[in-house]
Amino acid sequence: MKRRTLLAASGGLLALPALAQAREIVIGLTMVKSGPLKTPGEATETCVDIAVAEINAAGGINGRRIRIEKFDTGSDPRQAATAAQKFARDDNALAIIGPFSSGESAVAFPVGERLGIVQISNSASQPGLTGNFSYAWRLTEDEGKQFGRLLTSLTRKGVPASKAEIMFISDERISNITATQFYPALLRSRNIAFGEPVSFQYRTFDVAPQVTQILQRGPEVVALAATPDGAGKVLRELRRQGFTGRVIGSQIFADPNSVELFGPEGEGMIIVAGFWWDRNDATRAFTRKYAEENAKRGLTSKRIPHHSDAQAYDIVYLMKQAAERAQVTGEASRIAAERTAFRDALRGIRFTGVTGEDTCFDAARDAELPGFIIEIRNQAWSLFDSFPADTCA
Repeated sequence: MKRRTLLAASGGLLALPALAQAREIVIGLTMVKSGPLKTPGEATETCVDIAVAEINAAGGINGRRIRIEKFDTGSDPRQAATAAQKFARDDNALAIIGPFSSGESAVAFPVGERLGIVQISNSASQPGLTGNFSYAWRLTEDEGKQFGRLLTSLTRKGVPASKAEIMFISDERISNITATQFYPALLRSRNIAFGEPVSFQYRTFDVAPQVTQILQRGPEVVALAATPDGAGKVLRELRRQGFTGRVIGSQIFADPNSVELFGPEGEGMIIVAGFWWDRNDATRAFTRKYAEENAKRGLTSKRIPHHSDAQAYDIVYLMKQAAERAQVTGEASRIAAERTAFRDALRGIRFTGVTGEDTCFDAARDAELPGFIIEIRNQAWSLFDSFPADTCA
C-alpha cells in the first residue's frame, strides 16, 4: 500500500512540470549581446524581460504565462538562422522576437518562412526585407523614410545643407546600403550636391585620411552611416580637422546613450529616431524602468532607451494582443496551427505602445511609426522636430 501511494505521489509530481509547461506560451528572443552590434543591441533583452514580467504579473496571455527562450547571435547572421530553427523545432515557440539587424533578418526570414513561424524584428531597417514573406514582420521604420524626414526638417528649420558628403562603414550591412543607396538617392531628390561616398572599415582606428578627403570638397553637412563607436571616431576627427558644419545621420547610431561617447564633438549633430523618451507619461515610465533594470544588470550607461529597445518592449505587447486575438494555447500538439493563426491575427491589427498610438502595418508587414528628429545640444538629446506616422492603406 505504501509503495502504491508513493508511486502515485511520484507520478503526480512528475506530471507537474508537464502541466506547468502546458500553461506556458513560449516566445523566442533572437538578441545581440556580443559582436559589432553589441552596443545598440545588448539592452533588447532588458526591455523584453520588463514587458514579460509586466504581462505575467497581470495574468499572462489567456491565463498562460509567457516563457522566453533566448539566443545570442553574436551579430552573426548565420546564428540568427540557427536561432530560428532552435526556437521552432526544439522549443515549440509560438513566435520569435528578432532578429536584431538587417543582415540577420535577410538570412533568418527565409528560414522562418519555411518553418512557418512569425519573426518580428525590433531593429532591422533596410527597406524591402519583409516583402516576399508572410511570416516576417517588423516593428521598426526603414532608414530611407526616416532620413528623408530628417532632410525635410533641415529645410524647414533653415539649416544650411546645400552641399553634403557621405562617410560610412563598409563592412556593416545597413551602414553600407544606407550610404551607397538611400543617402545618395534622397540627397539627389532634394538637389543637395554630394561627392562619392567615402568608406572605412569597422575596425579602422585612424579615419584621418577619409575625413581629409571629404573636407577638401567643402561640405556644409556630413551624412554618416555607422554604428555608434564608428560614428564617434569620425566625429572626433571631423572636429579635429576644423569642420564646423552639421553631422547628420539616420537611425543607425541614434542611441541617446552615445552622447557621452561622442563628447563635446557631438554638439550640433542631428539624427532621426523612431522613439522619443520624453513624449508622454507612458514613455517616461518605461524609461525609468529601463534605467533601473539596466543598473541592476550592470549596464549603467544604458539610461535612456534606444528606439530598438522601445520597439522590443512593444513587440511583446503586440504579440500578447495577437495571441489573444488568435486564442492560442501554447500546447505543443497544436503549435503549427497556432503559429499560423497568430500570423493571421497580426493582419490588420492596430497597436498602441510606447512607440506610438494606433500603430498599423503596411502591406509588406512593416510598421508605420513616427519620426523624431534629435539634436545634440549641451551634450544631451533635444527634440528638434517630429513627424507623425504614415497611415496604412
